[in-house]
Amino acid sequence: MNNYFSKIELYYSSPESCSEEVIKIQKDDFKHLMKVMRHKPGHRIYVTNGCGTIFETTITKFTTVTAEANVEQAFNYENRFENIFFCIPKLKNADRFEFILEKCTELGVTNFIIFNADKAMPLGDKHERWNKILLSSMKQSLRAFLPVILYENSLEAISKYRGTKFVFEQNSTQEFKKANLKPVDNCYFIFGPEGGLSEKELSLFDESSKYKIAENRLRTETAIIKCAALL
Repeated sequence: MNNYFSKIELYYSSPESCSEEVIKIQKDDFKHLMKVMRHKPGHRIYVTNGCGTIFETTITKFTTVTAEANVEQAFNYENRFENIFFCIPKLKNADRFEFILEKCTELGVTNFIIFNADKAMPLGDKHERWNKILLSSMKQSLRAFLPVILYENSLEAISKYRGTKFVFEQNSTQEFKKANLKPVDNCYFIFGPEGGLSEKELSLFDESSKYKIAENRLRTETAIIKCAALL
């Protein structure tokens, strides 16, 4: 991220509401822009489409539900995590699960796969809330990519995906290092719940796919955030 943006407030507009010339800001971002920040026509604001572009714009007008802004400049960014997928089990502690989504987004992760693990006591599906957390974290950390969440019923389904698997298991003799990555592949980073992955789940992967991320045992959220930080 350019230092030029270090002190800005970033707004979001869906790709459908963005063109090369004009951007429309709606819903919660519109309310925040108008009622909280009290912007007016002529003010400069920065908007991302969540697809890798941040626009420098000037507000031209307000309607009752929309702010319109003319594009002055567009800054395009590369998604360095495009081929990286964090596979996270549903956890019984909602706060810890949401903390994972928030911090991984801040660190640049853009793809999550949420799955039901054998040993997990899954929380309910809160898709709308989780997406709001991702959106808020993207804007707060001045990221240009809005993460995507996919869902699978089991780890077995993920094991059949094409790509390189990194299964984190405390008893592995291999230590994970960034050098293990093969950037041309899709890379799936698989984490267990508080009770770890079951023997059945671990049997889906060969030993060469299993790694430990620390010498000591870490909480699920700590292991996931450490992995994101290493990347």
